[in-house]
Amino acid sequence: MRSHILVVEDEKHLGVGIKYNLEAEGYRVTLVEDGPTALRIVDNGSESIGLIVLDLMLPGMSGYTVCETIREAGIKIPVLMLSARTLAEDRTRGFDVGASQYMSKPFELDELLSRIKNLLQTSVQSTPPPAPKRIYEQISQVQFGNVDANFETHEVTVKGEIVRMTPKELKLLRYFVEHQGRVISRNELLTQVWELSGNLQTRAVDQFIARLRKIIEPDSTAPIHLLTIRDAGYRFVLEPVADLS
Repeated sequence: MRSHILVVEDEKHLGVGIKYNLEAEGYRVTLVEDGPTALRIVDNGSESIGLIVLDLMLPGMSGYTVCETIREAGIKIPVLMLSARTLAEDRTRGFDVGASQYMSKPFELDELLSRIKNLLQTSVQSTPPPAPKRIYEQISQVQFGNVDANFETHEVTVKGEIVRMTPKELKLLRYFVEHQGRVISRNELLTQVWELSGNLQTRAVDQFIARLRKIIEPDSTAPIHLLTIRDAGYRFVLEPVADLS
């Protein structure tokens, strides 16, 4: 059975080149360009992935965060981290978040193939790890503030009154709820909620955020649940801490 390798690389020419050469060696390869997509693939089928080739500098979510999220979920898939950064502290941080090996760009193809082969062999010989937990928990219903939302029945009430929400608004709210506490970039929302390229120039995200705030916030001009993080994106807070000052 061919080993399945997940390549996470946003430099298209490099990603395609790695995929081509790995497939020439007989591996099955999936190529993605961003962290959230990689995490979804791992979450839905980690048992079929033998190794991850992970670029460090990814749009929206760094390779550090991707690797750390995978390890926190108890997933032991070998991770070969690639980076143009050559400082010792960059390599150290990579290993701290769970990278199995670290290679600096540019690299020799033969060395990449050799490291991949060795990591796969070591992984097969090791004792099978316990079943990992899911990275993202599927949430069917949530209650916060004055809002009660059932994502399975598409029923939403605010202060006990039924509120009509479009499927996209519900999908956006559900994504925030399932990733509460984490800063989510506009690029990630475009990729995961709208299923569009994260580089697309559009105000759709801003418009939907404004509409969502009018529904879920006690005061949409002073949000306490759906916060804007300047120059980074948005963060959803299920239970805001009361200001006691």
